[in-house]
Amino acid sequence: MNQPDFAEMLKADHWHFQGRGPRYRQLSHYLRTAIKDGTLGADTLLPPEREMALQADVSRVTIRRAIGDLAGEGLLDQRQGSGTVVMPTDKKRLRQSLSSLVSFTETMALRGYASSSEVLNAGLFPPTPEETIALGLSGSSLVARIKRLRLADPGPLAIETSTLPADALPNPEMVKQSLYVVLRKTGFAPVRAIQRISATNLDAADAGLLGVEPGTAFLKIVRNGYLASGRPVELTTGVYRSDVYDFMAEVRLEDNA
Repeated sequence: MNQPDFAEMLKADHWHFQGRGPRYRQLSHYLRTAIKDGTLGADTLLPPEREMALQADVSRVTIRRAIGDLAGEGLLDQRQGSGTVVMPTDKKRLRQSLSSLVSFTETMALRGYASSSEVLNAGLFPPTPEETIALGLSGSSLVARIKRLRLADPGPLAIETSTLPADALPNPEMVKQSLYVVLRKTGFAPVRAIQRISATNLDAADAGLLGVEPGTAFLKIVRNGYLASGRPVELTTGVYRSDVYDFMAEVRLEDNA
């Protein structure tokens, strides 16, 4: 396969436009389009960061962030020791960054999938002890709790249960698709989160919803979300198909290490 002329392709006048957002976002959008329309075919090897920064006339940080976005979407694969390559666009395995605070709906849209949610349970309830501690509530408080089955090609992918203080979501039945879209409109969307990932085996009820055998190994993510003020506003527990999802996080050497 012929390698593209990256020196020409990455010239700033092809992708950078004043007033259209940060350079790294414009560059990642440009490269995303090139991958999806076949300009950058599967297994294309990208130049090293330093070389791309020179070609695009930007900093290496800009290149790193743009590539990181696309790697998090599963469009690029950063292979230790061999560089960054373009992934097949029909690949069904989904890569989701643990470092990005985006909703399931937004994640699927970035990958070109139509997604949907089936609300299994929604309402205002007394908090469990775990919810009381995680959200810093008093014993008399109520919480908004939504349990949803998340679906997209290739089928049922996850079950997520989200709990919020009742004042953050007084009408949980209004959430039909993206919880974060609703919370952004009311000013209660988290801006920071701590996520913990572990393995779990599905019970019969969840296995039936996801179309797998009871006891199947799944990935479990527990997310604690916080407002800019530091107030805890979200506790979400989700189980995700381990045969479809890859959760990724970027790690860097600390400056004082």
